[in-house]
Amino acid sequence: MRRPFAPLAVALLVGVFAAPAALAADGDDGFTIKDPRIKESSGLAASHLHPGIYWTHNDSGYGPQIYAVDGRTGETVATITLSGIGKPRDVEAISIGPGNQIYVGDIGDNLGGTWPYVWIYRLPEPKELKDRTIRATQYVVKYADGARDAESMVVHPKTGRVYIIDKKEDGGHLYEGPAELSPSGTNVFKPIAPVDLWTTDAALSPDGTHLAVRGYFGGIHYDWNGGRIKRAGRLDVPLQGQGESVTYSVDGTKLLYGSEGADSPVRVRDAPGADGSAKSPSQQGGPSSAGAGSDDGGRFGAGTVAAVAVVAAAMWGVGRLLRRRS
Repeated sequence: MRRPFAPLAVALLVGVFAAPAALAADGDDGFTIKDPRIKESSGLAASHLHPGIYWTHNDSGYGPQIYAVDGRTGETVATITLSGIGKPRDVEAISIGPGNQIYVGDIGDNLGGTWPYVWIYRLPEPKELKDRTIRATQYVVKYADGARDAESMVVHPKTGRVYIIDKKEDGGHLYEGPAELSPSGTNVFKPIAPVDLWTTDAALSPDGTHLAVRGYFGGIHYDWNGGRIKRAGRLDVPLQGQGESVTYSVDGTKLLYGSEGADSPVRVRDAPGADGSAKSPSQQGGPSSAGAGSDDGGRFGAGTVAAVAVVAAAMWGVGRLLRRRS
């Protein structure tokens, strides 16, 4: 995928500001992905069948594999190769739906939204974790309003309906797929609600009532409201080099955030509402009652703004130094 300036700048600060991730028995306190084959972890999904296991995959330019990573150790415990599909183009998302079905979203578009169609792959989550090949079902996806880039896909845990959020710097839309995907025809996804974020991934809570949406610099959580989402507040997204993924823990109490890069860390925050902290907009008294800093689209908290300012100043200084030397 294209790497914009902003996340690359943030990468300069991650080593200073990011807190170390401790290991927990179930991985819900964070871990580091240690597999050298996983250089561009772009999606994350908590296993339904294997507690403490998280599924991930690489970005564009890699093969049709997904990896089961142990949250206790960060080691890969199984590599699944998908068969029965074409060559993946730009795999950006992974989600698990009803019946322990894994959905893989080959929905990215490095050409900025010019491919006439993208793909979704579906396969059963294996009951035994070992290296193997599993035949997947491939679905052709188009958008009702034309081609676009996307990195976020969720599957509703109750209905099995698939949703995609397109990626636009000034905010995109939540797209709803057909009630049931067709493996033989074209599946048209229609926009149903705006999303106030430059979105790199999203996740639905296990009970299907909340949607977490992340970007490079922050995130938003919404009340699901049957897909007609209602903004509920901001997410506490950790500072990461290139924040690309998010998933709920199986019990819904945590959100785990992943990033691209070798030895990439997965960091953990409490999910809104897990400790009674989530409030509806009416409970908060509306956006204005929270102060100007809390209604910024979930993009820039005060700490992030300060961090980016430091990076900008540093890069300005480096530029002046290089000009002097030339």
